Amino acid sequence: MIILTNTLSGKKETFIPQKEGKISLYVCGITPYDYTHIGHARCYILFDLFFRLTTFLGYQVTYCRNFTDLDDKILYRAKTELGNASLYSEITEKYIAAYHEDMKKLNCLSPTHEPRVTRYIPEIITFVQDLIERGYAYEHDGSVYFRVRLRKDYGKLSKRDIDDLRSGARVEIDEAKEDPLDFALWKADEQAVSFKSPWGFGRPGWHIECSTFAKECLGEHIDLHGGGMDLIFPHHENEIAQSESLYKAPFAKYWLHNAFVQVNKEKMSKSLGNFFTLQEIFTHVHPMVLRFYLLRHWYRGPIDFSLDDIKADAKAYKRLIQAFADVDLVAGKDVQLVAKNTIVEKMLDFLKDDLNTSGMFGVLFENLATVKDDAHSKKLVKYFIIHVLGLDLQALPEESISYTPEIQALMAQREQARENKDWKLADKIRDQLKALGVQVQDQKTLK
Repeated sequence: MIILTNTLSGKKETFIPQKEGKISLYVCGITPYDYTHIGHARCYILFDLFFRLTTFLGYQVTYCRNFTDLDDKILYRAKTELGNASLYSEITEKYIAAYHEDMKKLNCLSPTHEPRVTRYIPEIITFVQDLIERGYAYEHDGSVYFRVRLRKDYGKLSKRDIDDLRSGARVEIDEAKEDPLDFALWKADEQAVSFKSPWGFGRPGWHIECSTFAKECLGEHIDLHGGGMDLIFPHHENEIAQSESLYKAPFAKYWLHNAFVQVNKEKMSKSLGNFFTLQEIFTHVHPMVLRFYLLRHWYRGPIDFSLDDIKADAKAYKRLIQAFADVDLVAGKDVQLVAKNTIVEKMLDFLKDDLNTSGMFGVLFENLATVKDDAHSKKLVKYFIIHVLGLDLQALPEESISYTPEIQALMAQREQARENKDWKLADKIRDQLKALGVQVQDQKTLK
C-alpha cells in the first residue's frame, strides 16, 4: 500500500489505481529552448523513483512525459541564434538531445511515451474543436480561448477563488477575450511558425497540449499527474478545466508536486542570476552524487542548493559504494527475495509512506554494519539500491584537476628544483600548489 500527499485534497491518501495492477502516470516535461537545470533534475528523479518503485512492486506502469517543442521562448531563441524563427526545430533538436544525455547521466529511465507538440497537431485541433462545440471555448480573429467562468470548480487544485483573481495580476489583459481570465487554446500566428487549422494558421496554447497528450497516450482519466509546484497554477489548473469539461469526470485522481530548488532561500531563476544548468554542475559533481543528494531530500521540502553540501554528500555516497563493492547482484531467481529482506522491508516502509527518502536512507545507513558480514543480504540490498533508487554504485572517478598555465609552470619549476636538490624551494612550490588545489605526492625512485 502506497500513501501519497494528493495536492488536490491537500491530504495524505492511499494510492489506489483505477485498474488493478496498472498505473497511468503523466509528468510535465521541458520546453527545449535551453539546457536543463537542477530544478528539472529534482522533478524527474522524483518521478523516476516512483516509476522504479511501482514497477518493483509489480505494477505495470505507463509513463508519459512530454516536450513543448513549439513555444514563444523557442521561437525567440531561433530568431536570435539562427536569425530566423522558422528554424525553431533546430533549437529543439539540440536541447532535446542534451536533455536526454543529462537524464541518461542521472540514470533516469526513459518514459513509455515522449510526445511532442509538433507531432500531435491534428489531435490538439480536435480537442479544441470539441471544446468549442460544447460551448467551453470560442474563436476570435484566428485564436481560440477557454471560458474559465463556466467551470464552477475552477481553482480546486490551487485552492484559489476565481473571484479573487484580478485582471492584470495573474492573467494577461487581452481585448480579444470575453473575460480577462480566459486562456488561449490556440494562438493565431504567421504561417512560417504555425500550422493550418479551422481558424487559420496558428499554434497550440501551452495548456492544451498536456490534456491532449494525456488523453492520447494514457486515456481520458489518469491515475497520477505530477510536476513541480510552480505548475500547479495556472498550468495544471487549466489542464483540469479543459479535460473535465469534455469527459465529465476527474482528469487525474492524484496530483503530486515537488518543492522548489532554492539558492540563498530564493527560487532558482535566470532573472535572479542564480541559475545552474546540469552541464555546469556536472563539471563539479558526478551525476550519481547529484542524484543521491536530491534523493536524500524529501520531495515536499525545498532544497537550498549548495555545491558544498553536495560534495559533503559525496562522502556518504562513497560509503555506500565501498560497503557493497565486494558483492555481485543477486541472480534472477533471487530477485523475488529482495522485497522480503528485513532491511529492504524497512526501506520500503518509508518509501511507501509518501516517498520518504530521508527516512529510507536513515534505515540504509543505520544497517550498513548489519549487512557487513551477511553476503546474501548485502546482495539483496544492493539490488534494491541499484534498481529502485537508481544509484549505480559504480566507483567514482578521481577528481581531475584543471592544470592552468600557472599550475603547469609551478609543477615544472618544482621538478627542476628537485633535480637540483633544492628541497627548500621544492617544498615552497608544493605549498603553493596545495593552495591551488593540487595535491603533490612524490614517488620514491630506485637508484
